[in-house]
Amino acid sequence: MSLLREQYIRNDIERERLKKLRELAMRFAKRAPKHDEEGSFPFDNFEDLRQGGYNGLTVPKSHGGEEISLYELVQVQECLGWGDGSTALGFGWHLGQLLYLRTSGKWPEPLFEELCRDVIQEGSLLNVFGSEAGTGSPSRGGKPATTAERITGGYRVNGRKTFSTLSPILDRFVVTATVTPEDTVSEFLVKRSEAVKVIETWNTMGMRSTGSHDVVLEEVFVPEEARIVTGSGTDDGSGWLLHIPACYAGIAMAARDFAVEFAGTYSPNSLPGPIGEVPTVRQLIGQMEAELRTARSVLYEAAAVWDSQPQLRPGLRPQLGLAKHVVTNRALQVVDLAMRIVGGTSLSKALPLERYARDIRAGLFNPPMDNMLLDQLAKEALGEFGGSSAL
Repeated sequence: MSLLREQYIRNDIERERLKKLRELAMRFAKRAPKHDEEGSFPFDNFEDLRQGGYNGLTVPKSHGGEEISLYELVQVQECLGWGDGSTALGFGWHLGQLLYLRTSGKWPEPLFEELCRDVIQEGSLLNVFGSEAGTGSPSRGGKPATTAERITGGYRVNGRKTFSTLSPILDRFVVTATVTPEDTVSEFLVKRSEAVKVIETWNTMGMRSTGSHDVVLEEVFVPEEARIVTGSGTDDGSGWLLHIPACYAGIAMAARDFAVEFAGTYSPNSLPGPIGEVPTVRQLIGQMEAELRTARSVLYEAAAVWDSQPQLRPGLRPQLGLAKHVVTNRALQVVDLAMRIVGGTSLSKALPLERYARDIRAGLFNPPMDNMLLDQLAKEALGEFGGSSAL
């Protein structure tokens, strides 16, 4: 295993877990072109993950899971992203949500215990559907058009959610809704029924196999105990969102690996040896390494701080957001450099670089958005001087 792989592995438990996941990732990489071409959901990949017992990685040990740390979640996501970005991103939403529920205590214990039991025993998956066409990303604070009307014993939920990743495979999910007549926003755990319809709208340039279709809820009954009040629980700084940049770091590593192997083996008849011996190509490889190593150092440092200093978590959002910003933007650069190394053939669908280039751009549109993070950093900097820009 190369230094690039070993650098952030701390012990034998992590090494053995990643060795097994690497085998799965290699399997996913072989399936990825077909799923990408068809825009089909990779049920086969998720069945492999379920059979391997990985659905419960972030479930607490007290509930039968492995209770892995955020640092370990980053490792897992990076490894899976190397194999197939769509599978990694979708699986990361599940693992990340469970980590968040574990550390924040947001859900009532009986509801959380039931979820964990089904994850461990049945391999159930979970995601939260908050996006809507009329409100955009929930991270921007838009009020859901989806409504939850209070009725006897619970609520009647109606609405349509977009970007509903994992929708083809979920038997339950969480939706945000405006509660009437309270005019407040809450989350509701919805179980799949005939009143829930998945409309296959997901036909995108990249991340084509995440199953992020529209989900329509028509007169869906949700019992009182399945309401989760937004804002409840402990503020953990949303560290779980590092599953997103970790996925894109994995895609960038796959592009790097392909380009380096290509440079070391491709020998056109115009040269005495492989193109990896050409100084300009070596410069591109070095730049690619610099971008990737910088991105990963920021990513793993953020995860390590979040794990080791829980008292600081509420104030870590800027650092966590910075990790996402740095990783996704530098991952874009890595893939671009890899394509420059390989040349015009990198545009061919017969090679994975073309898919990596499309998938990697999706990172720009996952939360937190670059402009929001940069504004947050600016506010912190200006706040140090009482709002003045004077030095």
